[in-house]
Amino acid sequence: MSLQAKEIPIKNKTVSLRSYSIVHYLKFIIPSLIGIYLFMVPVKTEDGITIPVAFLAGAINDFLVDYVPVAATWLMMISVLVSIVARISKPNFIMGNSFLRTVFYASNGWLTLRILGSVFAFMSVYKVGPEWIRSENTGGLLAYDLIPILVTTFLLAGFFLPLLLNFGLLELFGALLAKVMRPIFKIPGRSSLDCLASWVGDGTIGVLLTSKQYEGGYYTKREAAVIATTFSVVSITFTIVINSYLDLGEYFLEYYATIVIAGLAAAIIMPRIPPLSRKPDTGYEHTELKVEEGIPANVHPLKHGISEAVLQANRNKNVSSIVKEGFRNVIEMWLAVIPVVMAIGTMGVVIAEYTPVFKYLGMPFIPILSALQIPEAAAASQTMIIGFADMFLPAIIGSGIESEMTRFVIGCVSVTQLVYLSEMGGLLLGSKLPVNLKDLILIFLLRTAITLPIVTLIAHWVF
Repeated sequence: MSLQAKEIPIKNKTVSLRSYSIVHYLKFIIPSLIGIYLFMVPVKTEDGITIPVAFLAGAINDFLVDYVPVAATWLMMISVLVSIVARISKPNFIMGNSFLRTVFYASNGWLTLRILGSVFAFMSVYKVGPEWIRSENTGGLLAYDLIPILVTTFLLAGFFLPLLLNFGLLELFGALLAKVMRPIFKIPGRSSLDCLASWVGDGTIGVLLTSKQYEGGYYTKREAAVIATTFSVVSITFTIVINSYLDLGEYFLEYYATIVIAGLAAAIIMPRIPPLSRKPDTGYEHTELKVEEGIPANVHPLKHGISEAVLQANRNKNVSSIVKEGFRNVIEMWLAVIPVVMAIGTMGVVIAEYTPVFKYLGMPFIPILSALQIPEAAAASQTMIIGFADMFLPAIIGSGIESEMTRFVIGCVSVTQLVYLSEMGGLLLGSKLPVNLKDLILIFLLRTAITLPIVTLIAHWVF
């Protein structure tokens, strides 16, 4: 069934006004609604509010609780072994296949991280080696709590993400929100979907969305870096957990409103300052950059968005190609990203748990917190930095502080800092997104500097 089109000139431009049948619309509507439900609709469960993809991932983990950590460990070992073979002997079956080459032919630095990740996982699962690496607060935390969730989330997201990416939803959001996202946040309108998926779901979903869009040529390096480090926000569910752990239940509305206000301020400022502002406006090296088209004059954004969305949805002629794309997404995330997350996350929490590094790094914050008139400034100081290792660590340390105001500040700042190595940082570094460790450190510190005064000002008003 072909799409009929009539070309009409408007102010020296040619705009295609397409007439679609109900079948064409359904090819956009049905997959998009399923994608929205899976990734963006909050559902209430016994454990709280979540999204269907996260619920299904948790259910799979609960059912296979004794097997997923072991399976994940062996996936990492396979990734390392094949990567070593690829680096040493460069076999034709890997080097001649673009997908296998991308997954397994890693640089020395990434190969080292994969080796460390697989070693840490093996030690944690099989209880061998030093306790400080494999304990339940370090390697065991990653191997049994985080990695299994990533394995099942990547499995489901890998196959279901095309429902959000390939059937027109991004084209619709791009047309509707381009006039908001571009002038305020300096990013394309389609990026709003990344933020929404993160907000109600999980920051890892936002990173996956951004990574796939970047690799597909829809974002420049600067745009991808901004979106991944600014809009892959923490889910509502996680903020509830932090709030409850800090015993601030009665202040949840004020707490979440503060996070939104401080987060928006950071989202407006961060794209305009280094290191994000200095990222080049060039695309991913292996894909042609697709420049975002403007909306034609005298055409309503909704009409234009729906037209582009339906056209995109009807480009999908082959279901098997979408399944193949999903399968490749899963394999790449399992074998290339998970070992890196395991390595970086374990090293981060080991430093936080067994060394005074973050305590010393937090000392410069004592006079700052004192100047901001935050009670128990010394106790709160190390929470300002330790969140870089894991976002939950500030809440653990801050839970023993008596001042409600101080706990409020710690909870809000830890969420708005956004970047933490045990999950988001490792995922960002393991992906093809154009950010490195130095970028993440600077972004973490800058977000802290931006959000801390805002959070403190609101905290003084609330308390």
